[in-house]
Amino acid sequence: MDFWPEFLASSWGKEFVAGGFGGIAGIVAGYPLDTLRVRQQHSSNTGSAFNILRNVVASDGPLALYRGMAAPLASVTFQNAMVFQIYAILSRAFDSSASSADPPSYRGVALGGVGTGAIQSLMLTPVELVKIRLQLQRKIHDKIQQADSYKGPTSVARHIFRTEGLRGIYRGFTITMLRDSPSHGVYFWTYECMREQFHPGCRKSGQESFRTMLVAGGLAGVASWVCCYPLDVVKTRLQAQSQSSSPKYDGIVDCFRKSVQKEGYRVLWRGLGTAVARAFVVNGAIFTAYETALRYLFNNNNSESIHAENAI
Repeated sequence: MDFWPEFLASSWGKEFVAGGFGGIAGIVAGYPLDTLRVRQQHSSNTGSAFNILRNVVASDGPLALYRGMAAPLASVTFQNAMVFQIYAILSRAFDSSASSADPPSYRGVALGGVGTGAIQSLMLTPVELVKIRLQLQRKIHDKIQQADSYKGPTSVARHIFRTEGLRGIYRGFTITMLRDSPSHGVYFWTYECMREQFHPGCRKSGQESFRTMLVAGGLAGVASWVCCYPLDVVKTRLQAQSQSSSPKYDGIVDCFRKSVQKEGYRVLWRGLGTAVARAFVVNGAIFTAYETALRYLFNNNNSESIHAENAI
């Protein structure tokens, strides 16, 4: 009965809850743009993001933009809590000379982000695989032409595991790790640099404004996507193919080579505008919600401690 108060009283508990709020805010704010990005990356005949939006809404309805959201939403609390907690531990581990009262150096921040991205890939690969399969499914073809028609995330995961085994669930793991390791280093480094630039001293005081959190988080998201975007295009194409039909690509290098040969180097940047717009919205929301929730939880815990001491 006392588990929840004790859990929230710990640093891990606060990180977990704050990370969950941040992740949920990011998913809800940016999911429609993510659906448009995935469709742009997957096909060579999709056109602009606006044309895709119009066609999706006309054929499948506006809710199609949120198809597959249950998979990342269901895992986002744990995933984001672990990401922020792992980052906090690793950034300190790579900068052991820094005092506990001071923030880690920018070197520690970048290396901690790289390690966090690599570890996160273990959790993220199955979630993104399921999400991509659902996002690329078109309602009007589900029952008529499509062999792999899914009712939801559980149906997708069950079908993949049954037909492709555990290896199928982790399809795209290598490319996900290659994408997320450097991008997370850039992500956290950019956020820490920008928040300090906008609000000098806030890395130590933790008193930056909402605008600082929103803009610094948005810029961090944009920077991380720009540096890894070609890898994300390859990842989407690899995870979109199913073993139940003839695989189009044999691996990362083959996918890269065939995509460039057929569609030119521009294919590696297709959908970047949509991804950048989404990244700014999503990561601004994530950091704002995370920092706000963490600040509230720490202040609330401190108030409760004061009241308890006065009562004694």
